Amino acid sequence: MGRRDWKCRWLSFEKQNLTKLQPVAILPAEQPPEWRVGQGGTRLEFALNHMAAPAMSARDLLSMAARLGCVGVEFRNDLARPLFDGEAPATIGAAAQSAGQKILALAEVKAFNDFTEQTRTAAEALMQAAVACGAATIALIPRNDGRRLGESERRADLAFALNELAPMLERHGLIGLIEPLGFETCNLRHKGEVVEVIESLGQADRFRLVHDTFHHHLAGGGPVFAAQTGIVHISGLADPAPSVTQMRDGHRGLVDAHDRLDNLGQIAALRAAGYHGPLSFEPFAPEFHALPDPEAALARSIAFIRAGLGDAAA
Repeated sequence: MGRRDWKCRWLSFEKQNLTKLQPVAILPAEQPPEWRVGQGGTRLEFALNHMAAPAMSARDLLSMAARLGCVGVEFRNDLARPLFDGEAPATIGAAAQSAGQKILALAEVKAFNDFTEQTRTAAEALMQAAVACGAATIALIPRNDGRRLGESERRADLAFALNELAPMLERHGLIGLIEPLGFETCNLRHKGEVVEVIESLGQADRFRLVHDTFHHHLAGGGPVFAAQTGIVHISGLADPAPSVTQMRDGHRGLVDAHDRLDNLGQIAALRAAGYHGPLSFEPFAPEFHALPDPEAALARSIAFIRAGLGDAAA
């Protein structure tokens, strides 16, 4: 079925059914054992996205994560070098096991909801790498070009993409992590809309949300959808100058007492609603990346968050 035929079918379905949908919990009957990492405890669990130290090798990131007491890492394919620094995925998977770390996700499939054959090829390659390294999920990032912002067309695009990706994810035994972006130029800003479409398609066993504290703030907040959340990305913004509409990735540092994004409040709301999975650091600020000792800064942020949420160190 082509995109145009699918859009017509989706619009008809939407008119008849979408108004009936509610943002209720979506829980699959059964999940892969790896997916349960971080979901059973009550203590805060932390992780590192490779953006926390983009100049570090994959192996060095794993070592730093272990020293910080993290449960896992997320690797990226959008850094200025090959994924895993060109090492074989299975080799890095073994290194992660040796370090006592989970590879929580591989990022990313860009503009996944502008689905083309190029998207399919990129998604397949990332899925194969995820399986080889032992990752449980891949990250799906929506288009952010100011196009197709209308509600009907963005819902139709999302539904089309999810129906293309779901059988691929199922074949590989993976979960797709969808990350709404709060930027006004993104056509997938609100998590509630994503949840509604996933539910309408009956694909809750293949897709979860990324709750990014920065993007949640930019999108105006709202329900946290803890039951549908697969991972949480955290970063802080201390600069008093930019308005919400002016905030960009380059402003994102670590969470501290000057944070304008209410990370502590967002994390508390997620935990109160039942999310106990990893909180993954994803700072983009160039000044943070230039620090001579990012590990010490990350340790301070971890301690601040634990203290702020009354979570005693082990």
